[in-house]
Amino acid sequence: MKIKGDASFRTFFRKVNVQQNSIIVSAKKEKFQNLIVYDAINKILRKNKILAPNLYNENYRKNFIEIEDFGDKTILNEIKKKKKNKLNYFKKIIDLLTKVQLIKDRKVYTFENKKYLIPKYDKIILIQEANLFCNWYVKSKFSKIESKKFSKEFRKVTKKLASKLMLNQDVFVHRDFHVSNLMLVKKSIGIIDSQDALIGNRAYDLASLIDDVRLKTSKSFKKKIFNFYIKRQKKINIYKLKNDFEILSILRNLKIIGIFTRLAIRDGKKKYLKLIPYAWKLIGMRINENEVFNDLKNLLNQKFKKKLNED
Repeated sequence: MKIKGDASFRTFFRKVNVQQNSIIVSAKKEKFQNLIVYDAINKILRKNKILAPNLYNENYRKNFIEIEDFGDKTILNEIKKKKKNKLNYFKKIIDLLTKVQLIKDRKVYTFENKKYLIPKYDKIILIQEANLFCNWYVKSKFSKIESKKFSKEFRKVTKKLASKLMLNQDVFVHRDFHVSNLMLVKKSIGIIDSQDALIGNRAYDLASLIDDVRLKTSKSFKKKIFNFYIKRQKKINIYKLKNDFEILSILRNLKIIGIFTRLAIRDGKKKYLKLIPYAWKLIGMRINENEVFNDLKNLLNQKFKKKLNED
């Protein structure tokens, strides 16, 4: 039975069985990442006592793996159903994130018995991802000459912003750590969609969770979760964390606007376009919190002033 997919090239099927259900993950494109790496990262998570889908079977040659079924209860859906429990869920998620960030494993053997080393989330990757905003969103709005001019300035600004990051790039980063990828499995929280994990900045997954384009929360709620995260850390430089959190939140949401535009134009997945206005709102909110964003703010105001200031 085919089940709801995501923004990737993967297709998902539920295999119903008397003893236990399972999920068939099929991928013809980017299958190394979507099948082999996905299972490799899940192995690391499980080794560290974090709930991630177990591998039941693989047929890489035929483009699929069979994994544990975590059911249909995403934390996003649970929060929408039980609004009173939102804070409790987020506290549990912060505890989970803290545990994830303690992972020291960097190497793992894949189901093909080959060694996989989790790559570093360096500034080059970060800047390339932010440039998706220009490659897809800006190009869809303006002429070739205007787009080229804007993109050139954008690259300079984002490169400068990335250079302002202060924390060490030394923790496990899921990269899509938000309530749509967190599942309620009995009374525990399981993590899915982990194939893009890298070793990077601890503020990235925190920004992914708090400034999540899929779940609208108040600024006061966001601050509460941010402060709860700080309380859970044994030792943290709050100034550096806040600085990196804001930079990564903005770069991430610019990337997301680019990705969602690409999904609509290239893949015909237009449902993600409705999330773009809130991504703009999140950028608009964070861009005023630190003077490090002055150059970016001035650049975006040239073309997107209305979107940046929309309520």
